[in-house]
Amino acid sequence: MKGAGRGRSAGTGALCVLAASVLWGTTGTAATFAPDVGPLAIGAVAMGLGGLLQALAAARRTVRAAPRLRAHRGTVLLGAVSVAVYPLAFYSSMRLAGVAVGTVVSIGTAPVASAVIERVVDRRRLTRRWTLAACLGLLGTALLCVAEAAHASGAGGRSVAGTLVGTGLGLVAAATYALYSWAAHRLITGGIPSRAAMGAVFGLGGLLLLPVLVATGAPLLDSWSGAAVGAYMALVPMFAGYVLFGWGLAHVPASTATTLSLLEPAVAAVLAVLVVGERLPVAGWTGIVLVVMCLAVLTVPTRAGAVVREEVTRPGHVPARAPTTGS
Repeated sequence: MKGAGRGRSAGTGALCVLAASVLWGTTGTAATFAPDVGPLAIGAVAMGLGGLLQALAAARRTVRAAPRLRAHRGTVLLGAVSVAVYPLAFYSSMRLAGVAVGTVVSIGTAPVASAVIERVVDRRRLTRRWTLAACLGLLGTALLCVAEAAHASGAGGRSVAGTLVGTGLGLVAAATYALYSWAAHRLITGGIPSRAAMGAVFGLGGLLLLPVLVATGAPLLDSWSGAAVGAYMALVPMFAGYVLFGWGLAHVPASTATTLSLLEPAVAAVLAVLVVGERLPVAGWTGIVLVVMCLAVLTVPTRAGAVVREEVTRPGHVPARAPTTGS
């Protein structure tokens, strides 16, 4: 019964991360409705105001957890700085390389960054199931990236140099996404409630983004569309999405959460085709199929009937119960 309970808990966590990923997948398309607003302003209003809303909603929990948060202040600060850097790199990447490529690189390489962090810092070993899922997801995101970059270059819409710079910024976004996911998961598994951990990390990150918003955010108020995009970004994908992500991190490791969030670039690519009018070659659609296969590998029920939980264990550590995942 305990194993089944853990499986249901992991399944709930996975669903929360997937729901958050769907919301995040709308951000690139939403940003195209405010073409006069720069990527720094978009990133600052989305993560800045969204983070402050998280802190406000979790204020009482954060105050109660203040002693434990102070004891982990280094982790909180690392997460907050990563939260502040991530949206600036992410939205700049999408502006330079396109919605699909920027999202694919930023989110698609995050699982590898998470795995490296967990291996180096926590000395954790990932299962073969996670490795298979990550390989499928990375291959799919690579196909999406190559297909979109080739199309952009061939159509003359974006320069190769711009695509390369955007790809580099996407890698920065991936590293910071992995870092704040790891930091939040570490706080939560250290006994801090998920809302308090997310409120502290994202609230402080939001404060760090306020100067950027003040310096670059004037175009957001120049039109109703700009204001609407800013409000949507802060309230829906950033506030609601990261509340869901925090719940997910309470039940699955950061490496699994970042792998599940590979759904985001697939959603972004489909919306870029349906709404923005971008064209996705066959290779891109093949990449989306591989991403879906990656998610299926991670979330398929095991023979015991529990949803897969990607456990990570220290080398030489013997778990208290028999593992329910493939090894």
